[in-house]
Amino acid sequence: QVQLVESGGGLVQPGGSLRLSCAASGIIFPIYTMGWYRQSPGKQRELVAVIRSSGSSDYIDSVKGRFTISRDNAKNAVYLQMNNLKPEDTAVYYCNGVFASQSYWGQGTQVTVSS
Repeated sequence: QVQLVESGGGLVQPGGSLRLSCAASGIIFPIYTMGWYRQSPGKQRELVAVIRSSGSSDYIDSVKGRFTISRDNAKNAVYLQMNNLKPEDTAVYYCNGVFASQSYWGQGTQVTVSS
């Protein structure tokens, strides 16, 4: 059974930091492209950052220089370090794993940036 379990969300003030974690099980983790998506009320889910099996990564423009995605294949985990958080980063963040036609999602973790 495949499971992606996110953790690390919470309430933080603008300018603060959070580190999201996603623990994967039931997949051959190193071959998967892993991504972090987010969705806020009334908006479509958007891809925030992706890291491939090669280790290369990409980000949407609005988080470049503030967010860092990383993976630890030994721990079957992917992380999203979020610095200098802004109110517009408020959303439910989802972990996603993709390989060929297989795509799996976590249940999401809420990130709220507010003073």
